[in-house]
Amino acid sequence: MTAGILSTALSGLSAYQQALNTTSNNISNANTAGYSVEQVQFATQTEQQSANGYIGNGVSVATISRSYNQFLNTQVLSSTSAYNSSNTYYTMAKQIDNMIANQSTGLSGSMSAFFNAANTVANSPSSTPARQVLLSDSAALADQFNSINSTFTNINTQVNGNLTASVQELNDWAQTVAKLNVQIVSASNNGTGQAPNGLLDQRDALLNKMSEQANISVVNQSNGSINVFIGQGQPLVLDTSASTLTVQGSPTDSNQIDVMLNGHDISNQITGGQIAGNVQFRSQVLQPAQQQLGLIATGFATAVNNVQAAGVDLNGNQGLPLFVLGAPSAEVQGLYGDPKLQVSANFSAPATASTLAASYQLQVTSTSPNSYMLTNLTTNTAVTGLDDTSLASTAAADGFSIAFSGGSLTSGDSFQISPNYNTAATIQVNPAVTTPAQIAAATSATGLPGDNSNALTLADLQNQKTMNNGTNTFSQAYGQLVTTVGQNTSTAQINSSAQNTVLQNATNAQQSISGVNLNEEAANLIQFQNAYQASAKSISLVQTLFTSILNAVG
Repeated sequence: MTAGILSTALSGLSAYQQALNTTSNNISNANTAGYSVEQVQFATQTEQQSANGYIGNGVSVATISRSYNQFLNTQVLSSTSAYNSSNTYYTMAKQIDNMIANQSTGLSGSMSAFFNAANTVANSPSSTPARQVLLSDSAALADQFNSINSTFTNINTQVNGNLTASVQELNDWAQTVAKLNVQIVSASNNGTGQAPNGLLDQRDALLNKMSEQANISVVNQSNGSINVFIGQGQPLVLDTSASTLTVQGSPTDSNQIDVMLNGHDISNQITGGQIAGNVQFRSQVLQPAQQQLGLIATGFATAVNNVQAAGVDLNGNQGLPLFVLGAPSAEVQGLYGDPKLQVSANFSAPATASTLAASYQLQVTSTSPNSYMLTNLTTNTAVTGLDDTSLASTAAADGFSIAFSGGSLTSGDSFQISPNYNTAATIQVNPAVTTPAQIAAATSATGLPGDNSNALTLADLQNQKTMNNGTNTFSQAYGQLVTTVGQNTSTAQINSSAQNTVLQNATNAQQSISGVNLNEEAANLIQFQNAYQASAKSISLVQTLFTSILNAVG
């Protein structure tokens, strides 16, 4: 009898010692990121049959399980991905919004100064100091265009760096997940039936980090491993092997990098995480802003130069162009069938500003012979039935040229062309305009030097709707840019705040299951301590009974 009591008591002593160890471990890891609280699962040991029935043999620890809910974990991964996407978008957009809306760093102040100087020349056409101020303010305006565009370029470089860093981290984590799969499969199938809780927590923590960079989906396998898919189902981890993401320069824009997997561009297929935030910011805020800024630079320089050409300077000569735009490359983004096809576009100075658009859509409607449709994306008007020759002349009127090489065009190919994408970087005061006397304030040589008629026309450009097919002044066109970026930034801020709330709710729900509750652990500590002490008391009772038996037979 004493042997049975002793055995039962010892089983309780051992079981509750493990329970105390587990509780102590939970308390120690209360602030460990990714740790899932562990619970001891007790099981009654096999009863012993006797003449009087089955007699219990004590307790054993069946397993130590971690508190885990697959649904809540999936919610956290999805919310993490959505929040990081919206927050990255907002953080990047805020940089542009703060710059272009500011009076000192934006374009409004410099443009107002230019027209104020033009008005001063109109009021005093023979004043050399007034003309010098106009030249100085022209240079300052060109510099401001250059400066804003330089900031856009730097932000684009930042986007490229962000994408490169995200891809490197995803690759590192994917490799680690694949290695953990190997260890988990081995530990889960070692014959004990026990789950490797620490390894599972490590893997879940890595999945959470991966979801910060991109939207992922996880499929559990029967052997304990997982498969991880990125974007719209592209495999990143399959069992014990991991694919490698890369970054590659865009075939149509050397300043832009794309995220590649197995030779395919998946940049736009990733809809969550920091990668999606950077890519969406680039396509929805940065590139349109740079296109619009370049369009304003081209339109402004073209209109001012046309006024200059219509006038006469103090030397009696026809006015020279006040600004030059150089020969910047145009931006081209294309979807085309032949991977060998190379597409290039270049800016060419247009004759007028009113019909220019920030971007054009060129579609190949047929081949042999080639036929095209060119759509102005500002006015949504299209020119159809263009052949190679008429396309060249139509494109020239819109301020660009386009060339194809290295492959063949296919019916259905489509290209978005932004001719003015880089003109804000190259605009400058004409180096040939070296003296104030070269400002063409007059309309004829007979009225010099008091003729201010052309200077009045120049000053009046401030009020003329010369942009966006004659619907906006220069200030209004820039105001549209500021408003559009501001609206996108405000929306992004609202989305970021909302997604943060969703993430916090999902995390709280997950932690209510998997997180360590110190109050509960303190209660468990007392409970298991009492059970341990009771088992020890049983052992003490066995000793007393055994002593009584010895005394009785002694």
